Amino acid sequence: MERPISERLFSEAQAHIPGGVSSPVRAFKAVGGTPPFLVRGEGAYVWDADGNRYVDYVLSWGPLILGHAHPEVVRRVKEVAEQGLTFGAPHPLEAELAKAVKRAFPQVELVRFVNSGTEATMSALRLARGYTGRKYVVKFRGNYHGHADGLLVEAGSGALTLGVPSSAGVPEEYASLTLVLEYNDPEGLRELLRTRGEEIAAIIFEPVVGNAGVLIPTEEFLKALHQAREYGILLIADEVMTGFRLAFGGATERLGLKPDLITLGKILGGGLPAAAYGGRREIMEEVAPLGPVYQAGTLSGNPLAMAAGLATLEILERNPGYYGYLETLGARLEAGLKEVLSQKGLPHTVNRLGSMITVFFTEGPVATFQEARRTDTELFKRFFHGLLDRGVYWPPSNFEAAFLSVAHKEEDVALTLEALEKAL
Repeated sequence: MERPISERLFSEAQAHIPGGVSSPVRAFKAVGGTPPFLVRGEGAYVWDADGNRYVDYVLSWGPLILGHAHPEVVRRVKEVAEQGLTFGAPHPLEAELAKAVKRAFPQVELVRFVNSGTEATMSALRLARGYTGRKYVVKFRGNYHGHADGLLVEAGSGALTLGVPSSAGVPEEYASLTLVLEYNDPEGLRELLRTRGEEIAAIIFEPVVGNAGVLIPTEEFLKALHQAREYGILLIADEVMTGFRLAFGGATERLGLKPDLITLGKILGGGLPAAAYGGRREIMEEVAPLGPVYQAGTLSGNPLAMAAGLATLEILERNPGYYGYLETLGARLEAGLKEVLSQKGLPHTVNRLGSMITVFFTEGPVATFQEARRTDTELFKRFFHGLLDRGVYWPPSNFEAAFLSVAHKEEDVALTLEALEKAL
C-alpha cells in the first residue's frame, strides 16, 4: 500500500511533537517504516489518510471490544455532548457507571473514576501504602502498569519494545521501593514473602499479561499470589487491559481471583479516556474526601467518557454470548496462524486467551518475561509489514497483545490468514 499523505503528516508531526507521536509505540520505532495516520473507523476496519482500509487488531490498544463507532455508543455520546462537555462537578452518569462496574466485579464496593490506567494504578498503590502504612510494593518483570515513576521498573509494553527496561528521570531512591519478581515464578514470590512479607504494602500484577505479549498465569502462580494476603499484603489486579474483555468480570471472574483492589480502564471508557480503581469499602474509604489518601482530577468522571463507558458495558451485559463468540473467533485465528506458520517452517508460539493473542517467533512455551524476550524481533518486523501492506493492522510491537472485537467476522480472519500466507 502507498501512504504518501501519512508520510507527509508524520514528517510534519515530528517538527512539533517528540517523535511525531503522543505515545511511543505509535512511532513504529520497533518495526520501522511510517505509521499510517488513521482518520476513520467502522466496525472491524480503519482507514488511513490515504484511503487505505485495514482489518484492525489494535482497536485503540484494546478499548473497542464492540468495534469502531458502534452506533449506540456514538448516539449516547452525542446526546450527552449536546448538554455540555464537562462540568468539574458531580454528574448522574458517574453513579450509573459505578453500579455497572460493581455488577461486573461483585467484590468491588466503592469505585473512584480517573482518566487513565496510569492514574488508576498510581492511585491504587498510594491507597495501599496509606491503608497498610508500609512503603514497599511488588511488581513482576515485564508487567506494565502505566508510566508513573515507581512502576517504570522492568516494565513491559513500550519500554520493552524500545529496549528500555526503565526510564531516565526516575530517581533510584524511588525505584528502590519497587521490588521486582519474575512473573509465573511462584517459588520466587514465596521466598520474598517469607523474608520481607511484613514490609510490603501491595503486589500489583497483570492477571493475564498483555504488555510483554500475552502471558497466561499458571495455577500455582495464582495460588502463591493469594498467599500474600496472609502477610497483610493487598493484592491489586491490574485489569486495565483484561477488564470486561476476558469476561464481563474480566480476568477476576475468568480465573477466580480474589484481589483487594482492581484497576480498570480501556473498555471501561468505551473509546474515551476513562479508568477507575475500586475495592473493599474499608480500603476505599481511606480515599479523600472520606480519608487521608489524596487523589483528584479535573476531568475525572466527565460525562462524555461516562456515557461511552456506560453504553459499552450495557451492551456487553445484554449480550453475554459475545464472550463465547470472541472465544470461538479467537480460537479460529489462533489455529490459522499456527497452521500457516507451521507450513512455512517458522519457529513460533501463539499465546491466546479469549480475544487477546500474540505470535512469538520462538519455540514454546512462552510463560515468562525472559521467554518472551527470546522472540525473533527481526522476523516480527517482516510479519508486521507483510500484514500491513496487505490491509491488516497488527500491533507494531512483538510485545503487545492483538485484540478481536465482536465486529470481526470469520471473513476478516480468513483475509488475515490469506494476507499472512502471501506475505510469507
